[in-house]
Amino acid sequence: MIEDIKKDAETRMRKSIESLKHDLAKMRTGRAHAGLLDHVMVPYYGSDMPLKQIANVTVTDSRMLTVSVWEKNMGPVVEKAIRDCDLGLNPAGAGEVIRVPLPALTEERRRDMIKLVRAEAENSRVSIRNIRRDANQDLKDLLKEKEISEDDERRGQDDIQKLTNKYVAEVDKLLEEKEKDLMEI
Repeated sequence: MIEDIKKDAETRMRKSIESLKHDLAKMRTGRAHAGLLDHVMVPYYGSDMPLKQIANVTVTDSRMLTVSVWEKNMGPVVEKAIRDCDLGLNPAGAGEVIRVPLPALTEERRRDMIKLVRAEAENSRVSIRNIRRDANQDLKDLLKEKEISEDDERRGQDDIQKLTNKYVAEVDKLLEEKEKDLMEI
């Protein structure tokens, strides 16, 4: 029972870290990468579809992405979706091919990005702590139902705290790497 609670907590904490990595990958560092537009949703015949399901995204050079739309009539729709996403990009379309230049990051913009990165990291820490709280509550419930002893509960809480410390340290490491990456010129 205690092992199941620990495994569940670790799985959920790992998912929190994966979510943070995904969110940090969206925050650009001035260099083009195809994953930058993964979260862009495009209206496609009445429903929203991820961009990568209706177009190819390739890196032309370090500051340019090229989006090749599979259906010619979807070009303007995709262009608008990229323009409206939260990345501040200004695509230039030419039929089936849309060029997305990435502007250079200014010092002020870099600092704003760092604030956003820190906020994302704090959200991940809070998520990990909430998972710890839930796991500790499950242990207390088991103790209350007399399915485990107080010593087992205390050991379980210690193990969950160690997991929490491990994953919070990983969040801090990811945050440090991203801040360093953002401040590079």
